[in-house]
Order: sequence, then C-alpha cells, then structure tokens
Amino acid sequence: MRNPFVIAAWIVWSLCAADANAQGFPSRQITIVVPFPAGGPTDTIARIMAERMRASLGQPVIVENVSGANGTIGVGRVASASPDGYTIGIGHWSTHVLNGAVYALKYDLLNDFVPLAWIATNPQLIVARKTMPAGDLREFIGWLKANPDKALQGTAGTGSNQHIAGAFFQKLTGTRFQFVPYRGAAPAMQDLLAGQIDFLFDQAANSLPQARAGSIKVYAVTAKSRLSSAPDIPTVDEAGLPEFYISIWHGLWAPKGTPKDVVARLNAAVVDALADPTVRARFVELGQDIPPREQQTPEALAALQKSEIEKWWPVVKAAGIKAE
Repeated sequence: MRNPFVIAAWIVWSLCAADANAQGFPSRQITIVVPFPAGGPTDTIARIMAERMRASLGQPVIVENVSGANGTIGVGRVASASPDGYTIGIGHWSTHVLNGAVYALKYDLLNDFVPLAWIATNPQLIVARKTMPAGDLREFIGWLKANPDKALQGTAGTGSNQHIAGAFFQKLTGTRFQFVPYRGAAPAMQDLLAGQIDFLFDQAANSLPQARAGSIKVYAVTAKSRLSSAPDIPTVDEAGLPEFYISIWHGLWAPKGTPKDVVARLNAAVVDALADPTVRARFVELGQDIPPREQQTPEALAALQKSEIEKWWPVVKAAGIKAE
C-alpha cells in the first residue's frame, strides 16, 4: 500500500513545479503552426503577429507551415503537441468551424484546444482573372449563367471557406460552375493570375495587393460596409447580390491542458501586438479589422467559435458537402 503522505507530497511538488514552469514561460522558442502554405493570408497574419510577439515574450517566435486537407493536418499537429505553450496554432472560420462539419476529424474542435485570442476579421472579395469579360458583379453573374458548368472557381479544398462561399453563391444566383481545390489560397491566387482559373472568393488580405496592382478584377466585398482600406470596392448589396455576407476571422489556439498562466502570458503578448501601431497599420493594409480590446480574450474566441459552429454546421450539412 502506498504511503498517503508520500502521495500528498508528490502532488504538492507537481503543482509547485507546474506553477514554476508557467511563471518561467517562455524559456525557449515558440512555434506558431500555420495550416496552409506560405504566402497566403493566414501565413501573412501569423508572420506579422510572430514578429511583434517576439518582443513581448523575449524569445524567438517562428512560423511553421503544415498544409494539406484544408488545414486539418496542421490543426491536428497542434492538437497532438505538448500542452506547454511552445507550440500553438493559428486558424480561422474554415479550420475551426467548417471542417468539423465536413471531415471526420481525429480531434474535437471545441474540447481538444484552448483558445488564446481572437486576432482579426476580414470579409471576402469576389475576384476574377484580369481577362474576364464581365465588368461588374451583375455582368459576371450573367456571364456565369451564359456559360454553365464551364467556369472554374479555386478553393483551398473541400469544405473550405471558398468552397462554402461558392456553394452559397450558386444557390443565390442560380449559376453552376466547377470547383478546383488547392492546398491553400496562395497557390489558387497564382493560378488566377496565370489565367488557369476564372475566379475566387478570397480573403481581402490575399487579394488586395493583386487588386491594387491591377493584376485581377474585383467585383465586390462580402460585407455590409466598404473596406476602409479599399473604399472604391462596392459591397455585395451595392453590386447586386444583397446580403451575401461572409467574414473570415482568425484566432490562436493552444493544445488542451495548457496551463492557465501560460495561456494568460500568450494572450498578453497577442494583446500587446494588436495594440502596436505598426501591426495595426499592416492589418489595415490587408483589409483586416482588429476586434475591440474586450474581445481579444480567450473567452471571446471560445464564444465566437461556438456560436459559429451552431450557425454554420447545419447549413454545411444541409448542402451535403463532404470530404472526398
């Protein structure tokens, strides 16, 4: 029979050791896992955050791209990581909401992660290849109707935010076109620029630089109001597709079991980064809206994710979208 005093002493020692580790965090490099290829909007946001968080944490913060299966591989990498705060992940509406309704995941989106902070939100842009004959959204919808099943829309994979946006667009407009899956938004944009596909529903962060360069056509922003960083782009209401609102929000998560003190330390670094004028200016350039300070909490991200799951899972399942 084990000595109860020895067991009690071991428990006390373990709690003290855990507390000491949390207080000493971080003592080495931190990795932010991006579940998409380098160069896409999620990767860009992660690198901006990593650069600024390094100053607050006093340790290197690096980005690791683990792409594939619409982000499920990278998110799974975070789920299986040691819950010590040294491996965290960035994700968004697609990876931490939609994927749960599309894929048979090996992890639970709500129970196998600890929310760290809600980072930013940005709407999508409806963009097309530069040589697309349609001059505005109404003409584009007319062109799609005149060419059923011929147009190619790029996506980041089955069930991705681009795929869901395209399915809703078809339903609202009565159009038909083909979906072309990629490993992320960056390679999809490369093919759009090359004229290999016809259009995208893309995050403003990814498309605005190309739009400003005149390399692609932009028809509308999927929001109620115009972007402050691109006020010349009409809203979907103004362009002729009322209430086609889709916003892509980003957040940071840690593995389940990460100590509360470590979560608080990481959240403080995020909050500090989001208050930095340089970071805020970069986000504005990318069409990103930073949530108010009171919404930059783990609790706010948890509530957002839960409400989005309750809203979108029934919609995705009713559309019959499943991983191939």
